[in-house]
Amino acid sequence: MSSSFFGTLVVALNDYLTQLDDLVQQARCAFAEAHTAEQLEAARIEYLGAKNGRLKVAQKGLGSVDKADKPAAGKQFNETKVAVEAAFEEAKSGLAGEAASADDGAFDPTEPGSRLVRGRLHPITQTIADLKDIMGRLGFSVAEGPEIEDEWHNFEALNISESHPARDPLENFYLATAEANGAAVEHESPLLLRSQTSTVQIRVMEQTQPPVRIISLGRVYRPDTADPTHYPMFHQVEGLMVDRDVSMADLKSVLRLFARSYLGEDVHVRFRPSFFPFTEPSVEVDMSRHDADGEWIEFGGAGMVDPHVLRSVGYDPEEFTGFAFGLGVERLCARRHRINDIREFYKNDIRFLHQF
Repeated sequence: MSSSFFGTLVVALNDYLTQLDDLVQQARCAFAEAHTAEQLEAARIEYLGAKNGRLKVAQKGLGSVDKADKPAAGKQFNETKVAVEAAFEEAKSGLAGEAASADDGAFDPTEPGSRLVRGRLHPITQTIADLKDIMGRLGFSVAEGPEIEDEWHNFEALNISESHPARDPLENFYLATAEANGAAVEHESPLLLRSQTSTVQIRVMEQTQPPVRIISLGRVYRPDTADPTHYPMFHQVEGLMVDRDVSMADLKSVLRLFARSYLGEDVHVRFRPSFFPFTEPSVEVDMSRHDADGEWIEFGGAGMVDPHVLRSVGYDPEEFTGFAFGLGVERLCARRHRINDIREFYKNDIRFLHQF
């Protein structure tokens, strides 16, 4: 359509309306064929330019329409203007979307790479892996057992009598009932969260004939008040060795080798006489590092397996002897990394955990 058309002296209404329809179609084609921002801008100026744009010329052409036809012509012009502007905005949005897609898919080898955020194993998990490795080199295999136990494995087979304070309900997490098909079921032997990993040594000895050389690592539960060295849920490493002619000297040698492998050659181990129902004789195991503050820290208990325990699993104490020890994993980890409060392991503070 020539812009001079709207400049004629008198224009018939039908001709004017036809030219407006053509203008819309031509504008749509021009905007659709613009594949760059520069091409689209040139098309915009041609059709929507404020001075000489074809839509502006069409507006001036209203003056050439007969007075009686001006209302109809003016209405059609407004619709034409809306249609042309809408076609331009649609083309503009489409072009922007294509540019964004191209940018997203483009690979620029000069751009610096994004640093990957690597996760870390929890320090307790790292410690457990280290202890398994150390004890594995000393000939101990890893054994596991359930965290929900019965009184036989948690107390009776370990020579802990019914009157012993360790069996007090206030000293354990008892589970009075269990659910079966939606109904509460009472057990003949009450269930509880295990208070020590010694339960695993009973389960292993029930199924295995000597020689036995195992360690068990896992969570145990006691209703202790949380403080720098206690927590109601913590981890233990339990060691057990049963064979002919096992002695206290073997126990001391294994624990010294273990301590030096994990804490360093400068660690010192001492044994203090103590009492545990499942070992006789029994000792408390303390360790000290002279490159630190020289303070002795209690890590757990140990001793020769009591003959009553051996008989409870079918072993002949006249033929076999053994030793057992149980150490706190959190205390070992804290000592190695010079941490003064084991509660730090369970605060989930990323700043703390990222140090390991």
